[in-house]
Amino acid sequence: MVVKKICCVGAGYVGGPTCSVIALKCPEIHVTVVDLSKSRIDQWNSDKLPIYEPGLDEIVKQCRGRNLFFSTDIETAILEADLIFISVNTPTKTIGNGKGRAPDLKYVEGAARMIAEIAQSDKIVVEKSTVPVRAAESILKILSANQKPGVSYQILSNPEFLAEGTAINDLINADRVLIGGEESPKGKAAIEELCGIYEHWIPREKIFTTNTWSSELSKLAANAMLAQRISSINSLSAVCEATGADVSEVATAVGLDSRIGSKFLQASIGFGGSCFQKDILNLVYICECLNLPEVAAYWQQVVDMNEYQKSRFTAKVIQSLFNTVSGKTVTILGFAFKKNTGDTRETPAIHVAKTLLDEGATLKIYDPKVEEDQIYYDLTHPAVCESPETVKKAISVYHDAYSACENSHAIVLCTEWDEFKTLDYHKIYHVMMKPAYVFDGRKILDHQTLIDIGFHVQTIGKTLQRPLLTRFCGGNTCMH
Repeated sequence: MVVKKICCVGAGYVGGPTCSVIALKCPEIHVTVVDLSKSRIDQWNSDKLPIYEPGLDEIVKQCRGRNLFFSTDIETAILEADLIFISVNTPTKTIGNGKGRAPDLKYVEGAARMIAEIAQSDKIVVEKSTVPVRAAESILKILSANQKPGVSYQILSNPEFLAEGTAINDLINADRVLIGGEESPKGKAAIEELCGIYEHWIPREKIFTTNTWSSELSKLAANAMLAQRISSINSLSAVCEATGADVSEVATAVGLDSRIGSKFLQASIGFGGSCFQKDILNLVYICECLNLPEVAAYWQQVVDMNEYQKSRFTAKVIQSLFNTVSGKTVTILGFAFKKNTGDTRETPAIHVAKTLLDEGATLKIYDPKVEEDQIYYDLTHPAVCESPETVKKAISVYHDAYSACENSHAIVLCTEWDEFKTLDYHKIYHVMMKPAYVFDGRKILDHQTLIDIGFHVQTIGKTLQRPLLTRFCGGNTCMH
């Protein structure tokens, strides 16, 4: 089979960018991204894409209508495709066996059943969603059980290793491409077809092939180990605050060890996003099912430490504000889980906002890329609050940082947007309630400058001095 047409089922954070880059690098291949959601497809066909990712707009505009198409006509796309990516959502189960840990594969199963019902010719089916080990086997069982005469399938695992905010660069300059498949002649042939697509721009030595199960587990293992590093440095940040050490200096010293390296050693309020927590909990569930309780407990602690870090940071905010935020106004700068994305899934800002709201605070929120509707949706979700109307009255969303800070008692920085580094904090200090507080949950601000302005500043993993207080003594200015 020579792949001339590709269909991607699922127009989300993975399917959209991945297929856009494939279309850019493989102009001879016809790429169609399909989704049941008409509104989402309409956004992909508009000037305002449904997701923000640096560089994505330019690629979509260059390829859309040429060899890149976004459609709700799933049947035609599947019928014509030689290769089909399954790139649908795999949320954590909220009910039933494995609730809170196991992945809900209903969308993956639904996509497989749809392919089986529609396909009239041989297909290479590639799982692109994050799935548990042996999910490809489940897809194959569904396809085989509903197989039409003369139609055969090869199932491949091709996990994505994209970081939101740098996804386009991660696709174009990938560290590695991982492809897993059956160790049979037909399986190896299918692997080679997918390798051939990536070889349009990825050197062959960076394309790593394995069996299907190793590929599936490698995705979970990579995210678990990255999250583990964050939780490890965050656990040490608590020690630093208690001893007078500086976690940034500790991280730099540790990162200079070539065996360890410096990446993912930046202490913060905690990790978020759609992958880390979900994938670790998935791994925990797998270990429990395999009767490996000690392994499950080990990885569960990575998630527990992340929750502890968020709670510890928010408790510090409340304690510093004279142990009460009731009736006070707090500004939250940044709501996305990281900079250069509008994604709020598992963002630490939700935890911070919920805790402050529960304590009676009024919140003023600003994020340069998160839509206002998304912020209200996240903070009024049934899993977050019991009284949506009360929450709506207690929060306001602003379109610039300066308005959001006016008359606030404190600023809580939750996302490391570059623009927050260059704000005029003299101007902000002037319009805030006094004493004015800044809680830097991402360690990106110039703390000494803020202290010199007059702010009370707290951050992660470091104890800071208090600002000098000025008072008048018999007409003379005394500094204390």
